[in-house]
Amino acid sequence: MSSQQPGRDLTVHSSAREMAAAVRTRRISARELLELHLARIDERNPELNAVVNLDADRARAGAAAADEHLARGGPLGPLHGLPFAFKDTHAVAGWPTTYGSPLFADHVPQHDELLVERVRRAGVVVLGRTNVPEFAAGSHTFNRLFGTTRNPHDPSRSAGGSSGGAAAALASGMVPLADGSDMGGSLRNPASFCGVVGMRPSLGRVPEWPLYNQWETTSVGGPLARDVGDLALLLSVLAGPDPRAPMALGEPGHRFAAPLEPTPRALHGLRVAWSLDLGGAFAVDEEVAVVTEQAGRLMARHGARVHGAHPDLSEGDDTFRTLRAWHLHAKLGPLLAEHPGELKASLADNIRAGAPLTGTDVAGAYTQRTTLGERMRQFFTHHDLLVLPVSQVAPFPAEQEYPTQVAGRPMASYLDWMRSAYLVTVTGCPSIAVPAGRTPEGLPVGVQLVGPHGSDRRLLEVAAAFEAAREQG
Repeated sequence: MSSQQPGRDLTVHSSAREMAAAVRTRRISARELLELHLARIDERNPELNAVVNLDADRARAGAAAADEHLARGGPLGPLHGLPFAFKDTHAVAGWPTTYGSPLFADHVPQHDELLVERVRRAGVVVLGRTNVPEFAAGSHTFNRLFGTTRNPHDPSRSAGGSSGGAAAALASGMVPLADGSDMGGSLRNPASFCGVVGMRPSLGRVPEWPLYNQWETTSVGGPLARDVGDLALLLSVLAGPDPRAPMALGEPGHRFAAPLEPTPRALHGLRVAWSLDLGGAFAVDEEVAVVTEQAGRLMARHGARVHGAHPDLSEGDDTFRTLRAWHLHAKLGPLLAEHPGELKASLADNIRAGAPLTGTDVAGAYTQRTTLGERMRQFFTHHDLLVLPVSQVAPFPAEQEYPTQVAGRPMASYLDWMRSAYLVTVTGCPSIAVPAGRTPEGLPVGVQLVGPHGSDRRLLEVAAAFEAAREQG
């Protein structure tokens, strides 16, 4: 380091864009940037338990290689030198990938999956993994292998899930960006709980490979970031077609890298459908309802035409639960049969729920999903945006597996409280969870911005405008 202390203005809460630019211009080295984040992990991770299988020595070797590559004048990826910890359900060659299960405690893949391959090619320095619930099932991050991940804003509370380790590590400054995946809200719920931005992209936007079912999925990979500009940067790396993923959308990822305009102007004239509960489809706690209402009023103050409206997603509950049970049984049924009693009870119950499904049941769910997609297409001919809660509750106590009631209504299972997220899942539409306010106790609450299928770039612009409007008030 020189006496001028390159990068002295950077902190672990600087934007990923600022960090990447500082590495490229040699204001800070990848080694120095890594040490900032390792120090932060030492400070926060013992309490939060967000990063698992940390390997500081291997990360230091990776940072040294990144600096040497820069010194040789080699081509640089958009994330060159940024420390990164992959979600522990994504296969990373040469690194433990446990899926949060003791059954896979010693599992080390030989090949990267596509999402990981793209992020590594963009130049990151891998330092470890982020914690997940067992096999990513459920929106609270705990497992018997690593324990519970806690909320950076109040460690007595849940960080959400299944990308809870990723969101907690990001919010607390342990990493500048994070990857995740989302079936029923696994990017959006932890983003809301931890006060960061999370995006479930359009179905097909972020291709996945390999998959046990390459032709259809309810789960998608996607980005987490501390602001919308950083989210767009990571999406530009994750998105784009690949010959191994036949259902991928064709637009190249670089279209998401163009800078977003950080002003509320994009809200002016926007036709916004605002809904608290999709016409009574789910319960919402009062403290979440207040923040959601404030978000609608904020958009209206900045020129949006906000109206109470919602699409009819009445088939969504049956569609999601049928397809989820079918996928879980197809993927994990053999494992459950081989290791009865060794998976958490709620997951085992969901896997078993797929066993009695018939071809007629599954075909009916797909028919309903087609109906929901068409209904959303028609809805968005009259509206530009749908705004609703991300999560029906604020972060709940970390000792609970799931909220047992919402707004006084009992929740019969660990899926019931996630309807606000999973009803959007089965439409195939893109959705961004953006911080919108806090409860009286200071806990973060996000709102969910939903756009038409394929409108991911436009949705990023609107989310950036909402973010700017919040800063202006």
